[in-house]
Amino acid sequence: MEVREYRSSDCPQMARLFYDTVHNVNAKDYSRIQLDAWADGNVCLEEWDYSFSRHLTLVAVDGDEIVGFGDMDEGGYLDRLYVGFRRQGEGIGTAICDLLESRVRVQKYTVHASLTAKSFFERRGYVSVKKQRVYRRGVELTNFVMEKNCP
Repeated sequence: MEVREYRSSDCPQMARLFYDTVHNVNAKDYSRIQLDAWADGNVCLEEWDYSFSRHLTLVAVDGDEIVGFGDMDEGGYLDRLYVGFRRQGEGIGTAICDLLESRVRVQKYTVHASLTAKSFFERRGYVSVKKQRVYRRGVELTNFVMEKNCP
């Protein structure tokens, strides 16, 4: 596995990984209605590509397969971090986060972590600042604003 910078041609495969991961990994913490609201399989690839291109976006690949990705803006906000559901527990998310945090130097990192991802970020030194309710397509989901001070 290698971690490299994002290419626009990665976007369709990343959208599929996002959908599959949400519907398989997050199913233990969210209802089917919530999962469908969060990831309905119809992301706008142009919008995603634009967003990924404006952030530092890293992609973990194993051969030709994208197995994870993450992106962080210049202010230290970790926007997305997803690892393929069949590749959970292999250190892919950790590798992506380590690289993002080493390349974006700020005083504080921030993430809006799902119920499922909260413990991952706690292990990385993030602390929960606020539990919040967010709405996707009119459906309520719970997540956590988490922060990590940089050394």
